[in-house]
Amino acid sequence: MKASSSGSPDSGTGTPHRRSDATRTAILAAARERFATDGYERATIRAIAKDASIDPSMVMRYFGNKEGLFAAVVSVDLQLPDLAALPRHDVGEIMVRHFLTMWEENEVLTALLRVGTTNQAGAERMQGIFRDQLLPVARHVCPDPEQIPARAALVATQMLGLALTRYVLKFPPAVALSRGEIVAWLGPTVQRYLTAPSP
Repeated sequence: MKASSSGSPDSGTGTPHRRSDATRTAILAAARERFATDGYERATIRAIAKDASIDPSMVMRYFGNKEGLFAAVVSVDLQLPDLAALPRHDVGEIMVRHFLTMWEENEVLTALLRVGTTNQAGAERMQGIFRDQLLPVARHVCPDPEQIPARAALVATQMLGLALTRYVLKFPPAVALSRGEIVAWLGPTVQRYLTAPSP
């Protein structure tokens, strides 16, 4: 579809900016519903465009591809526990157990990780989720405030690495581990990242 002389990809009545906002809003609303109903793999650009009553090329023009659209629409609440209210020596184990539950019960989070490995928008969305939600939690237990970002990043390496190998790439040895074994292996590591003195 050729863009209008105003530079907006939309056509019809109203100002180009308002048409653009309305089109983007319609696409996002349709995408949220379609991803929730069909899941990431089965949802298609064509179906989303039909739900939004627009041409599929408009979805591509605004968001590039399905990965970019998914990254724009998805919202994930990690529902992290309040570490300040927990025994300090148990926070590593509690965090690992919590993330195991999140990865196993939240299809959207796993789909976003898959997208984030190949799509810049998905990677940025995943970065933002961990930055905005993990950092405030880590502040309650980290002994040195200036190292909170590094410590939170190290926790993320364990949780994202676990999810990537167990739920996305599905390495057989990682898949075969029981929850108890994963907690036993990773709990002390996460505990050290959060509460141990700086090396």
